Amino acid sequence: MPELVLADPAERDDLGAFVARAVRLDAQAVVRLRNRQAGGLLDAWVATPFDTLATRTVAGQVTPGDTTVSATDLLTGLAVVRAEVVDPGPARDMMWRSALPPSVGWLPVDRLPGSVVSELAEKGVEVARENAGPRGTPPASLLDQTVITVSGSGLDVKVPMRCLFALSGMGFLGGDDVRITATDSWLRIDARFGAVVRRRHSMLPLLV
Repeated sequence: MPELVLADPAERDDLGAFVARAVRLDAQAVVRLRNRQAGGLLDAWVATPFDTLATRTVAGQVTPGDTTVSATDLLTGLAVVRAEVVDPGPARDMMWRSALPPSVGWLPVDRLPGSVVSELAEKGVEVARENAGPRGTPPASLLDQTVITVSGSGLDVKVPMRCLFALSGMGFLGGDDVRITATDSWLRIDARFGAVVRRRHSMLPLLV
């Protein structure tokens, strides 16, 4: 069975808030817990309904060092049982379907005021409410709309609305600046309480 140890109660609460947001967006969500190679840090990853990944880093360690668990099981372990060692529930590694971005090779692109990003996200939510699909979800045309284009380090990066929806839905936005970094293939937006990550280009189908 996997075991999770966090550095202190504050780290437990931070991870708990992250997982609670993920469950609110998707009750069937799974969380991938992955130790960093150094520094005693742990990255938690979830796949959001907006076709983006969301991540938060806390001080702690998980055994095994790369484990996927049910978000509801993990939330129970974090919120209900206040022991030093957290039981995150049984491993659900086969339920993780998304590729993770690389850990190196990220280039700084731009910084945006958090208030500007929050305002853009709020406007997008208003438009989504007015144009909700049959299941109450925003149309793909809105989610894929480019909200802003930023440039830096020789890269021109388009930020789609779905990334701002994920930032807002996960409760990541605060008053601090939002930092945008990228590789040739990936976009990452770091806000005050976490980050969202998305492929910049669709993967090409394999030809057999």
